[in-house]
Amino acid sequence: MLNSDLHEKISTNNPSIIWKECLKAIKENVTLMTFNTWFLPIKPVDIDLEKTTLKVQLPSQFFWEWIDEHYNTLINKTIHEVLGPGAKLAYMISSEPDIDESRPEYINKNKVSAKEETKQTFETNLNPRYNFDNFIKGESNQLARAAAVAISENPGGTSFNPLFVYGGVGLGKTHLVQGIGNQILQKYPEKKVIYLSSDIFTVEFVEAIQSNKVNDFSNFYRNMDVLIIDDIQFLIGKEKTQDLFFHIFNTLHQSSKQIILTSDKAPKDMKGLDERLISRFQWGLTADIQPPDYETRMAILKNKADDYGMMIAGDILDYIATNIVSNIRELEGCLIKLLANASLNSKNIDIELARKTVREIATDRKVNITIENITSLVCESLKIDENKIRDKTRKKEIVFARQIAMFLSKDLTKSSLKTIGLHFGGRDHSTVIHACTSVEESLSKDLYVKELIENLRDKIKNNFS
Repeated sequence: MLNSDLHEKISTNNPSIIWKECLKAIKENVTLMTFNTWFLPIKPVDIDLEKTTLKVQLPSQFFWEWIDEHYNTLINKTIHEVLGPGAKLAYMISSEPDIDESRPEYINKNKVSAKEETKQTFETNLNPRYNFDNFIKGESNQLARAAAVAISENPGGTSFNPLFVYGGVGLGKTHLVQGIGNQILQKYPEKKVIYLSSDIFTVEFVEAIQSNKVNDFSNFYRNMDVLIIDDIQFLIGKEKTQDLFFHIFNTLHQSSKQIILTSDKAPKDMKGLDERLISRFQWGLTADIQPPDYETRMAILKNKADDYGMMIAGDILDYIATNIVSNIRELEGCLIKLLANASLNSKNIDIELARKTVREIATDRKVNITIENITSLVCESLKIDENKIRDKTRKKEIVFARQIAMFLSKDLTKSSLKTIGLHFGGRDHSTVIHACTSVEESLSKDLYVKELIENLRDKIKNNFS
């Protein structure tokens, strides 16, 4: 039953009024940043007074998972205070189906729809979040993505059979091939589509041998319309599994069924794999995915920030895109950790927090040393405003800091003199040469400058390499 002092206010079934009451209580129990980050983006949608259920909309699944993990107790306490002991919130994510807070497993369960269950008697293993809309296209993946779209329109009917996608870890191979499967099922719901890793395939095969059901196992995969196998390189060294897969491959290909494979290397480089399989993997299209260029990295970050409901300044996204260059998974992980660090420590999302987060994410990988990195640390060490180092001022301390930063930029990056000059207020290459010459002269006769350069160089390498 509704609290009596609120009954009159909400008798019009206005969910906004109820949610405002909830926000008032929540605001008293969290920091302002937490409130602005995690609660203001929540939008009231509907109210069921009989069931005392308030339906609200969240901007992303990540949002839901975070709120459920960190603020579930506070939200339950608040909704009970406002609507009564039996009240609850029902969550929905953008245009996705309603998610009842009492069923948190719903959001993570990967099921086929009710319509599809009449046609599918097995798990597709496809993640519905992987689709073409949220796969950012760039020069690094252009061929693979174009082939993926063509296959999804006409599975088994193009010359891209098999499609063999290869590339390093975290570049989006799994996202792309699962996107194909999801798109095919959307266009052709009657198709039998399955996705699995080669490790799972091997485990299932061993279990089939142990239970004397190898024929059933083989027939199951021979009856697929689309077979998607991730990390096919893990078949190397498993001769019996390779042999079985060879026969399944032949059956599917001869029946014009679509085969999609991923690997960390091209077929020709898969030493230890049956030559017959290597030959067949090259029958269709072999497409590599390279690390994304800067523009693609920025597009990925902006897209993910929107998905997570995050408002992040352009210079912070630029910093992340500049320093995490070879792995899309790390880009996304950096955004999530950035938001987590800001929320848990009640900090603003600024460039300093971005630097800290990038260092944490990139512990096992070299981070680019950039002119921006160097400039920031020089200004921090010399207590100079970073904006002033680019001004035309001739103040001695600022000129000194600028010359040190230019010298280290030339020493520690591959940037041209022209590029370095542009980063310091559009100065020309002759200014950079003069700065470097001045610092080199000081190094030979000024102990302070020598120690300063050594300390800065060590700090830069420790933080960004």
